[in-house]
Amino acid sequence: MHQVSPTATAIELAQVGEKMSSLRLRPPETLREMERSLSRHGQLVAVVCCRHAGRVEIVDGFKRLMGARALGWSTLRAEVHEVTGPAVKLLIWQSNLRQVLSELEEAWLVRALYRDDGLSQPQIAQLVGRHKSWVCRRLVLAEGITAAVESAVRLGLLSVTAVRDVGRLPRGNQETVAHVIAQRGLTTRQTTRLVDQFLAAGDDRARNAVLADSERMSAPLGPPGPRRPSMTPGDAMIADAAALSYRATRLHARLLERPLSSLGPEAERLVIGCLGELRGVVEALCRILAQVGEGAALSMVPHGA
Repeated sequence: MHQVSPTATAIELAQVGEKMSSLRLRPPETLREMERSLSRHGQLVAVVCCRHAGRVEIVDGFKRLMGARALGWSTLRAEVHEVTGPAVKLLIWQSNLRQVLSELEEAWLVRALYRDDGLSQPQIAQLVGRHKSWVCRRLVLAEGITAAVESAVRLGLLSVTAVRDVGRLPRGNQETVAHVIAQRGLTTRQTTRLVDQFLAAGDDRARNAVLADSERMSAPLGPPGPRRPSMTPGDAMIADAAALSYRATRLHARLLERPLSSLGPEAERLVIGCLGELRGVVEALCRILAQVGEGAALSMVPHGA
């Protein structure tokens, strides 16, 4: 049944509960980015909360909450829903339909519905609109990793993709392998290969050899060791162009997704201001790109042509 969102209201940060925070990831870099956004633009989107046992519990917006606390704010704008039981966790799902949850966050959510609320896998599948096999895979992921591995990913020491591979290992081996992955900064491909080789090893001696060999996959983080060569000007331009292309595509999709008026008057005003500044920057960049393109075309014309 469709529910109308409640009117946003101010909530005191000192009174907000965070019981649901264990179902979300908050990488340090995204927290810093959120704090900068709040400092520059203020709060653009209300956090989502529910009322439980007379206390307001935050359901979605933990990065905004932490950013606001870091800035010394005392209140945030919030939508407070009057829901209980499994509906509280479903608010997390519904609040992130556009900004997709990570695979591990989905797994934690499924586990909470299964273990805490006592729902069956078919019931969970029906509630979130997924197949029961999807629910089963998420539950296997959540219950297949150790608490130490969970802690590593929450601290940002291990990526979500790495956790998926580590979860294929016996629980008694996960912490050791996860430590090697984090310490060596292995890529996704290197992590998959390491786990595959570890699983194929027939005994402890062979497994130890696999871990020792992993040291040659990637150099240790930090000294000692040779320093990486500095980025060339050409490398820097390529990296900036790729990052700008990605951000522009994402912004384009978001602008097409919803009208600015749906953000509310204050947020709409701020976004329009930022887009106006961006337009000037983009127009200046386009002029430079045109000049560069013309210069490149001229340099390719044979002399004497």
